[in-house]
Amino acid sequence: MKTNYWFYLIATVVGILVLVMVYDSLSQPGVADLKGDYRELAKFRNENNTGPVIRVFAVYTGERLWEDMRAYGDFMPHTKYGNTRVFFFDQELEDIRLSPEPPHFDARYRSACLAKYEKSAMGQVSFQQFPFDKP
Repeated sequence: MKTNYWFYLIATVVGILVLVMVYDSLSQPGVADLKGDYRELAKFRNENNTGPVIRVFAVYTGERLWEDMRAYGDFMPHTKYGNTRVFFFDQELEDIRLSPEPPHFDARYRSACLAKYEKSAMGQVSFQQFPFDKP
């Protein structure tokens, strides 16, 4: 009888721990939890899997919520020794094309760029409002 008691007690504790871990992993914050409207316009990732991985994203947002933009950048994928850049635009640019070389997009879109988020190869984050001198 004592053996059954310990078995059910341990099984109950393990079951509760599993449920807590599943709930915790499924309730993590994400892009959908941010206040603004964010839509990915374009993305680029180089095919180099042996060297630094370069990721560039173009994102539309209708609001100037700087902290949420920075949080959006934090949610984007990043690879150790890689570089992730996210450009936020106040216009829905359907024909934007991204490249691995700076400035990463055609110069005619600079006036629509609200902010630039960058996470470097060493994990350092920088966030710049109006990176192309738009007031």
